Amino acid sequence: MSRLRIFDQHDGENPTQHYDQHGEIARALDTVGVRFERWTCDSELQPGASQEQVIAAYRGDIDRLMREGGYTTVDVISLTPDHPDRAALRRKFLEEHTHSEDEVRFFVAGAGQFTLHIDDKVYEVLCEAGDLIGVPDGTRHWFDMSESPRFIAIRLFTNTQGWVAQFTGEDIAQRFPRMQALAGN
Repeated sequence: MSRLRIFDQHDGENPTQHYDQHGEIARALDTVGVRFERWTCDSELQPGASQEQVIAAYRGDIDRLMREGGYTTVDVISLTPDHPDRAALRRKFLEEHTHSEDEVRFFVAGAGQFTLHIDDKVYEVLCEAGDLIGVPDGTRHWFDMSESPRFIAIRLFTNTQGWVAQFTGEDIAQRFPRMQALAGN
């Protein structure tokens, strides 16, 4: 189940607010400019599905977002607990960073946790299959996939180079909860 927990930036142990209904999550994130949508698809895709299969299954929604947001590039990231580079990939995303473009991700399968540092609050967003999150450019954040990642995500970019991060050098990400592996991993 998708979840949003909001913390004071100085207290990573006690959330001040908690939401687990999609509409509530979307409304709370909308107040800080973060897009959160629910998509549906009849295709049952699992980690290991080809990029072409994943994109074909969501072509209509991808095309709509590309038109709306001016995105020029789309790709798919798929990770499983046995991926040989899972630990290195996890470390890459775990430090607070920003991007010069929106970070748009749709979770086709599995889950991942985006944590956003906005003003004096930290928004921990557990995204699961069917969730789309759009983090505005310049938003400080980090991403966790747990020690046993299991997800497929579609990524949309305006930058043809793909994922390019500017790390803040702050250690805030170390003071907030990590994603726990989901049951079945």
